[in-house]
Amino acid sequence: MKSVAVLYGVVAYAIFFVTFLYAIGFVAGLGVPKDIDSGAVRGLGETLAVDVLLLALFAVQHSLMARPAFKAWWTRFVPKPVERSTYVLFASLCLILLFWQWRPLPAVVWSVSSTPAVVALWTVSALGWATVLTSTFLINHFDLFGLRQVWAYRLGKEVPPADFTTPLFYKAVRHPIYLGFILAFWGAPTMTQGHLLFALATTGYILIGIQLEERDLIKAFGARYEAYRTHAGMLYPKVRARAARHLPH
Repeated sequence: MKSVAVLYGVVAYAIFFVTFLYAIGFVAGLGVPKDIDSGAVRGLGETLAVDVLLLALFAVQHSLMARPAFKAWWTRFVPKPVERSTYVLFASLCLILLFWQWRPLPAVVWSVSSTPAVVALWTVSALGWATVLTSTFLINHFDLFGLRQVWAYRLGKEVPPADFTTPLFYKAVRHPIYLGFILAFWGAPTMTQGHLLFALATTGYILIGIQLEERDLIKAFGARYEAYRTHAGMLYPKVRARAARHLPH
């Protein structure tokens, strides 16, 4: 049973990692068989209905399954050691469905032709993806994606409750993973209507998701998290006001 749990966790992680790599190509239009702007163009009504439904499905799954109340109910049916792996697997499957069924809206909203500007935008996108991946390791990548839980179960150990830490990026920004996604999605030299819809919807979801996540963090860590909010910005560092200098009279 324990070996099966480990295998399940490893498979779920592998599916996530391949999905994550595909997401980079899907958004950037690089090296994947189907990206955000490829595929048969359908009617506007069908395209918007399908794309919005796909985005909503991912948002609901991603937020609902992350809530503590849902986890408390869900672990009555799913063994606790594989709960996180199951969450990761479902999120990956929702993304795979989105990649597969996404309808393009290829009309160009803007296109940058200046080489320095193109390089700058691609750099922003690359930095966004790098920020996402780096930030997951800063807060324990293998815990976030379920491997730590199944391995602890294999060893017969308990995973200690999550501690509140603020390593590196987290000292200045409370949600560097979400910031990275925003940079990755908006750093596009050519922005089509479909890409714009994707960027707007995901950014809107991120802003809503942050409110839900912070509500849970305040419940979990109380005054420590409230104090953290006063000096770390949500998606960008806070600009600290300098003390006014008093001139001699």
